[in-house]
Amino acid sequence: MKALVIGSGGREHAIVWRLAQSRLVDKIFCCPGNAGIAEIAECIDADPLDFQKFIDLVRYEWIDLTIVGPELPLAKGIVDAFQREGLRVFGPNSAAARLESSKVFAKEFMKRHKIPTADYRVFNSLTQAEEYLRMKGAPIVVKADGLAAGKGVFVAKSLDEALHAVRLMFKERIFGDAADRVVIEEHLEGEEASFMVLTDGNTIVPMASSQDHKRVYDRDEGPNTGGMGAYSPAPIVTNALEEVVMRDVIYPTINGLKSEGITYKGVLYAGLMIKDQRPFVLEFNCRLGDPETQPVLCRLESDLLDIAKAVTEGRLHEKEVRWGNNASVCVVLASKGYPGEYEKEKPIEGLDRVKSMKDVVVFHAGTDFKDGRYVTKGGRVLGVTAIGSDIATARQRAYEAVGHISFEGMHYRRDIAMKALQRP
Repeated sequence: MKALVIGSGGREHAIVWRLAQSRLVDKIFCCPGNAGIAEIAECIDADPLDFQKFIDLVRYEWIDLTIVGPELPLAKGIVDAFQREGLRVFGPNSAAARLESSKVFAKEFMKRHKIPTADYRVFNSLTQAEEYLRMKGAPIVVKADGLAAGKGVFVAKSLDEALHAVRLMFKERIFGDAADRVVIEEHLEGEEASFMVLTDGNTIVPMASSQDHKRVYDRDEGPNTGGMGAYSPAPIVTNALEEVVMRDVIYPTINGLKSEGITYKGVLYAGLMIKDQRPFVLEFNCRLGDPETQPVLCRLESDLLDIAKAVTEGRLHEKEVRWGNNASVCVVLASKGYPGEYEKEKPIEGLDRVKSMKDVVVFHAGTDFKDGRYVTKGGRVLGVTAIGSDIATARQRAYEAVGHISFEGMHYRRDIAMKALQRP
């Protein structure tokens, strides 16, 4: 079988890496891919929103299955376009993807279906938003309605921070049309967890639990990013808590969509705040998380292509999805200045030394290959991921590998997975 993966980040590298281990795969294409993906797949430069180019490629190369990595093509309807052509594609259609592409839709949907989430208000005016913030005070959370590459959420610890956030959105338009509407919601205290499931619209299978680190600096300081690291499993997600999440969040979401005429197929990601062993939904994503995918797929023992194909065909109930009893930790290496402006084309040293390390995989996120060497191309550059018998071992291996890699301005958090080790 032939497979196509759409995307260019660390998540897509992890998907391609796992697909390459499938007994069913003959060849993998990736559009547009990156320098690391190019080592194991044929990368084809393409605009992620050029759906007709993908359709033509699938037909010309006789590709059996397409897996969509990033959220924007899903929100813009790539699955709808493929399905109209009778082509097999893994991911939700644009109606289902509104859970991620519109914070307002997601909050109103959760309210309709009694899914636990923070109290909120929606604003389309700076003046009204400022008045509300002055009345509510801080801490409080400010979110752009639309897609903002994981950076559209401000957890404001003070009123000044909150007012600054709404001015950035409404006045300075830093997120463009994505912030035509702004959600202001209650600040929830607790511990975050990422809960992902596979579903064909009927059968729902939980994936291995994980936890992301959103803030750019240690101790969860600084602005939000797309994610600075992750680990799996997340000790906070006990078997008992998993049952509660499935009962109170996942089943009501999939069934609620179905009641509104929407069949959800693919991965549903619930970003949760766990408070007193109760889950509250912070956000939905309609695809695999990044960087959670990296440690999670390192623990997958089943054939990813076989599972994805079964999801698209409504046969997930026929498959056993198996996870290893090990642990995995991913540390993201980022460019100086990320999540703001950053410089590119900085030579990356040390990747050859890491290749020889046991139980370590370096997933490329923002890299290029020029003049015979790897260089930086994105804000998040690499995801150094290690496997171990437990989180402590995996963490030690990951940071040992990080120590071999360098590029000018390299930044990374030094406390990835420490929450898991510090739990009582």
